[in-house]
Amino acid sequence: MTIDAEHVDVVIVGAGLSGVGAGRYLQAKCPWASFAILEARDASGGTWDLFRYPGIRSDSDMYTLGYSFRPWRGDRTIVDGPSILEYIRDTAAETGLDKQIRFNSRVTAASWSSDEARWRVTVEHADTGEHSELTCGFLFSCTGYYRYDRGYEPTFPGRADFEGTIVHPQSWPQDLDYADKRVVVIGSGATAITLIPSMAERAAHVTMVQRSPTYVAAIPAVNPVGFMLHRLLPARIADVAIRWFHALFTQGFYHLSQHRPGMVKRMLRRGLQRELPPDFPIDPHFTPRYDPWDQRFCVAPDGDLFKAIRTGKVSVVTGEVERFTPQGVAMRSGDERSGEELGADIVVTATGLELLFAGGMALSVDGTPIELPSKLVYKGMMIEDVPNFALAIGYVNASWTLKCDLTCDYVCRLLNYMKAEGLDQCTPVNEDTSMTAEPVMSLKSGYLLRAADRMPKQGSRFPWRVHNSYLRDYRALKRRPVNDTAMVFGRTAEKVPASR
Repeated sequence: MTIDAEHVDVVIVGAGLSGVGAGRYLQAKCPWASFAILEARDASGGTWDLFRYPGIRSDSDMYTLGYSFRPWRGDRTIVDGPSILEYIRDTAAETGLDKQIRFNSRVTAASWSSDEARWRVTVEHADTGEHSELTCGFLFSCTGYYRYDRGYEPTFPGRADFEGTIVHPQSWPQDLDYADKRVVVIGSGATAITLIPSMAERAAHVTMVQRSPTYVAAIPAVNPVGFMLHRLLPARIADVAIRWFHALFTQGFYHLSQHRPGMVKRMLRRGLQRELPPDFPIDPHFTPRYDPWDQRFCVAPDGDLFKAIRTGKVSVVTGEVERFTPQGVAMRSGDERSGEELGADIVVTATGLELLFAGGMALSVDGTPIELPSKLVYKGMMIEDVPNFALAIGYVNASWTLKCDLTCDYVCRLLNYMKAEGLDQCTPVNEDTSMTAEPVMSLKSGYLLRAADRMPKQGSRFPWRVHNSYLRDYRALKRRPVNDTAMVFGRTAEKVPASR
């Protein structure tokens, strides 16, 4: 061990929504623990600082996207990105957590030593190009699951021929002027659904080009239930009630979609008929080939996308782009508007994300690299056979923060248990030889399928099964003891059984 390596009890990787939440949990529940928050970029906020495209917002309601320890009390349920960023930074500033963030500090590797019960963390400093190391007893990755340096860009023939501007939402230029310009947006996921109505306010016209439709529904931007509960109940009780209402409503809709897809399809179609012009062809533009919630569900606050379509400022074209042309994009032969060239001054490639597990850091245990695709996920937050390591990975079918809050609380319980018992190692171990492995992400979204072979797996039974259910995870992570039969605890150089 390098003598001058700094040591802390916990290293948190990432200073976004999850990392700030993790820091606050450690402050409140493990006041004995020293910790450092390492952020690769030069600013906090993660996703909400990185993405700057017009209309940036979350699909999740703010009552569940906000932290349980700092309830959202604004009127709007769905809020814009700058408001979310301000909320995260205000949360960090309240107790001085922002002073503990080390910016321009990218974790490139972490190696665990069982003899020392420590992680050695290698850090690259973007501002100086130098490298440093520190050690920690527990490593907590709060980096999300996608690459921050680039988005997914499929290959389009003729791209170099286009004489206009091509932009990916993840790298949005702040000086881009799209006023009175013709804009083509390639994609129909959450990003496209968000930025199209916003761009339509200033652009001459916006065309959404989608290979296949996505489920989209109009929801109220201000939820009357939250407003009513805050008027009728004391603030603290109302905060809890509103959070549970939104969590259970979202979970209920997801399960209804999974078990009664035909009913949900009919409900959604009736909503589209109310929102769209009478002569608008719902088929093929808003009738997906998959069932609701087989892929991520998109929302339009106050029906903003549909309003833009009704005004004539937005049109929808369903089919594949054959190639870029000097003046726009040409549709593939055989699709709607076959062979037609869609004129454009600006093309936005809202084509998705590239997944990156644990921020891309190289993990090893006692000199052996961790082969993630061969490992199972324990309780949706730890990795099989990897000691003293946790991940804050939120839900893909509900608010990200619901799961991250539970994970942060569980990590604190785990740390306090080990301190009380004189233990310094905790390792999830699967000894069930009949356990089968499946993809860790249940949705069939393109960005998840593209990375499935690089991700860890989930098992067929608890605690290796990923529930994607706040109720079940609440019981598993908040109500059950941390010393279960799948968790092996130990002291340095001495394995000891956990107390039961």
